[in-house]
Amino acid sequence: MPTFALNFYSPIVADQLRTGRKTATIRLGDKSSKYRKGMIVTVLVGARYGQREKVFDAVIDKVEVKTLAHLSPREIEHDNPEIRRVDEFTEWLSKLYNRPVSHEDTVTVIRFSQIVGTMF
Repeated sequence: MPTFALNFYSPIVADQLRTGRKTATIRLGDKSSKYRKGMIVTVLVGARYGQREKVFDAVIDKVEVKTLAHLSPREIEHDNPEIRRVDEFTEWLSKLYNRPVSHEDTVTVIRFSQIVGTMF
């Protein structure tokens, strides 16, 4: 059975995931062909090309493609509980992706829910 993952690089995110404060990820670009509603994924935290820690398994509840300008404060909060405004989130994404990001850029909002207990 193929395994899919949602990878997060910041250790700060691990705590947000464990406490349920982070229930979405907003990725730059159209990721709708990679992630689909109902898909089971493993949520991981760790450095790129390094060791990763499994946080939990999750089900993808919703995948929506839109421009940054059309993100709601609620969607932003589900990704990053410290940010609510599109301007702040755009600046944060620019730092994260190490390149300029604008309100016209396409993003994919991926909402997920933790799977509690064993799957099989």
